Amino acid sequence: MKTIRIFDTTLRDGEQSPGCSMNAREKLEMAKQLEKLGVDIMEAGFAASSPGDFNSVKSIADTIKDSTVASLARAVPADIEKAGEAVKGAVSPRIHTFIATSPIHMKYKLMMEPDAVIESAVNAVKLSKKYVSDVEFSAEDATRSDTDFLAKIVDAVIKAGATTINLPDTVGYTTPEEFTRFLLEVREKCPALDDAILSVHCHNDLGLGVANSLSSIAAGAGQIECTINGIGERAGNAALEEIVMAMKTRKDLYDADTRIVTKEIMRTSQMLTRITGVKVQPNKAIVGENAFAHEAGIHQDGVLKNKQTYEIMTPESIGITEKNLVLGKHSGRAALKARIEELGYEISEEELSVAFEKFKNIADKKKEVYDSDIEAIVTKETVQVPKTYELVRFVSNSGNTITATTIVCLKIDGEEIEEVGVGDGPIDAAFDAMSKIVGRKLELEDYSLRSVTEGEDALGDATVILRDPAYRKKTMRTKGRGLSTDVIESSLTAYINALNKLIYEEKINEERN
Repeated sequence: MKTIRIFDTTLRDGEQSPGCSMNAREKLEMAKQLEKLGVDIMEAGFAASSPGDFNSVKSIADTIKDSTVASLARAVPADIEKAGEAVKGAVSPRIHTFIATSPIHMKYKLMMEPDAVIESAVNAVKLSKKYVSDVEFSAEDATRSDTDFLAKIVDAVIKAGATTINLPDTVGYTTPEEFTRFLLEVREKCPALDDAILSVHCHNDLGLGVANSLSSIAAGAGQIECTINGIGERAGNAALEEIVMAMKTRKDLYDADTRIVTKEIMRTSQMLTRITGVKVQPNKAIVGENAFAHEAGIHQDGVLKNKQTYEIMTPESIGITEKNLVLGKHSGRAALKARIEELGYEISEEELSVAFEKFKNIADKKKEVYDSDIEAIVTKETVQVPKTYELVRFVSNSGNTITATTIVCLKIDGEEIEEVGVGDGPIDAAFDAMSKIVGRKLELEDYSLRSVTEGEDALGDATVILRDPAYRKKTMRTKGRGLSTDVIESSLTAYINALNKLIYEEKINEERN
């Protein structure tokens, strides 16, 4: 059976999509989880795009041991030099260089003749080989390129040292049958492809990203590029979890598998959701909350008699288990640590102290603390920034016959500042008080609230996205999360978390400049 390499680009292509940005610490946490998931290659970022991205790629490369770490680079010497410097500390480093090959891109974007494009590609690969032995070359917009030209440029870059050739469907234009024929045609015209790994990277503009990716296996693809939850530019990328489980469930059809640890799929999906605040739709394949739910009477009856009547895979296979150990207010630090480790998380003593304090606060308010509560606490508490602002207390007064008011007191550098806010409801009033304390014109771009578990005492998981349009004439956005059984407290905590991130990011940018 053929083993397909999984190239995860959640931290690069996925992170580029609106609303999915992550700071350096969040990227590192996500990278560690991708390593646990078993991805063969993770694209850590675009090192030349900014000092922040360079440092993030370098940090991941210096930390990850069991996956190849790649940095994207245009076919430009400065990009390649940055990429090489960023990944040099990796156990298994890769430079992923690319240039567009379609007529429309060469004419209007690159403004280059085809021969000049080939020359740039060859030079890029040769320069990359001075830094790493593993070089991937991508022909951007390959599916709208001439196959004779593709065969020519692919032959040239393989002779220059490229070890993996990616023929992406950059704008999600192709269809499964067409894509298979396209790849086979390029292979026929370029025998040198037999000496390299053929990779595909399919976008989802027509909803065919996963289908096109899977169709490439029949054409000899040995690597598939994808993202967790399918996040990415425009309509997103092919979803890793769907590709992996399709191969595992239909081995009879694809005669191929991956090295992915499927029991880590749900945890990885949920971690990405909590870091970015971007949730998957309930009916999302594999990881949606309804993916294993059965409401229709006929379905329920069949599942009760035999799960295989309506389930083609088990929830346990992607990491959903019925085991849900209940902890309470009398549970100790050791019990919490043991359960966190059983759930698959690594946690330092310092992080455990913060998580335990949060756990005790929640346990005092809830009758029972479930695994999902613990996972929410751990995911929130392991990615932190300096606390410029801290919540001291709040008092809210609201009703359908009065104007809502909320008094908020924050601690800033040891000093307590209190303001009263008014608004359309207690949370709106709380955010109004926050704006007065901060004294800055920040826009609340998005706000959401959901329950972590069921029941009246469920944790409220709030997500806030703050936007600062005034910072150096460049819009800055940050996300914050808050957890509490009190929705006003969770909302305030999320706002403060986003605010602290914003200040931290501004400070880092000022230091770089």
